[in-house]
Amino acid sequence: MTKLLLNIFVKNNADVSDLRVRQKYGTLSGGVGIFINVILFLIKFFAGIITASVSVTADAFNNLSDAGSSIVTLIGFKMAGKPADNDHPYGHGRFEYVTALIIAFVIVIMGFELLQSSVDKIINPEDIKFTSVSLFILVASIAAKLWLAFFNKSLGKKINSSAMAATAVDSLNDSIATTVVLISLLIEYFFDVNIDGYAGVAVALFVLYSGYETAKDTLQPLLGRPPDPEFVSEVKKCILSREEIVGIHDMIVHDYGPGNVIVSLHAEIPCDMNVLEAHDIIDSAEDDVRKKFNCEISIHMDPIATNDKFVNKLKEKVEEVIASVDVSIGMHDFRITKGPLRINVIFDIEVPFGFKYTDEEITNIIEGKIKEMNSKFHPVIHVDKKVI
Repeated sequence: MTKLLLNIFVKNNADVSDLRVRQKYGTLSGGVGIFINVILFLIKFFAGIITASVSVTADAFNNLSDAGSSIVTLIGFKMAGKPADNDHPYGHGRFEYVTALIIAFVIVIMGFELLQSSVDKIINPEDIKFTSVSLFILVASIAAKLWLAFFNKSLGKKINSSAMAATAVDSLNDSIATTVVLISLLIEYFFDVNIDGYAGVAVALFVLYSGYETAKDTLQPLLGRPPDPEFVSEVKKCILSREEIVGIHDMIVHDYGPGNVIVSLHAEIPCDMNVLEAHDIIDSAEDDVRKKFNCEISIHMDPIATNDKFVNKLKEKVEEVIASVDVSIGMHDFRITKGPLRINVIFDIEVPFGFKYTDEEITNIIEGKIKEMNSKFHPVIHVDKKVI
């Protein structure tokens, strides 16, 4: 069914890097969500009336809020697909993350409302009327929501959408909530034990937790989460496939929304290479990354000595010194400048966040060990944070 809907409503649906195609995915997801949730609201509201069950009625209004969430998804993808402008030079892609956050807040609000009505039902219980019609409605609702969860998860996976992932979680929560409601009705019918209010509380707590988890996952890209390790590894592999590039460091991935990623890094090139040749190699590496990963990239060229035996030997010794302090510390941009009175040993170190020493302390420790090697050595150390 998912493939059929894609083929009907989304032309060129395999080209998910095209922002227009992404927007059509969002329109399809929102449209299907609105249709199913409005139908479910109407039939569950009817079931709630004939059974006098607060959990069924609350579940119906939960579906109505889901229809609103689908409208938010539609608007979100429409906004995210807008091109860059003067006020937003990197596009509007992050609006999709905002959309997912709004959906998470809707989930939390519905959880609180359901909790309130369920506690009231525990305090003031009412008899529940069980009918075959209500049974059929609830079972059909569970099946529909499970399909909708699978549908949105499938679409979200194809285009890497956090908004669709949040919608899929919401749909799965609804199917679980409706299952709990159904079980409470069956217990009332077969054992004459009214647990309608308690079932509602259990559903409410589950909905609140899922809303919290969805909000937490959605906030990460907005606040600046680490890039996907697989993406980083593949970009590195692509660049280092050129034998002239001997190393890369200081890689930063800027995420401005799905389909709008900007990468910057430093690439190490032998210092005795022709400048024009080196520049051409860097340009070709940038072109390959753009085409393969559909992202923008800027590579800074770092010339390093590769044929100087003294520099290479000293670099090995400095690496040993750093490893003796802590193996998690990295080093790059190693070079020296010789003067009549001292030899400047210049390099950068990468220190993990939350390291046991301050930047000043770790610098002093490494400087002291290098000076023990030769009193003429003058370390010049710059500290970077190890992002990747």
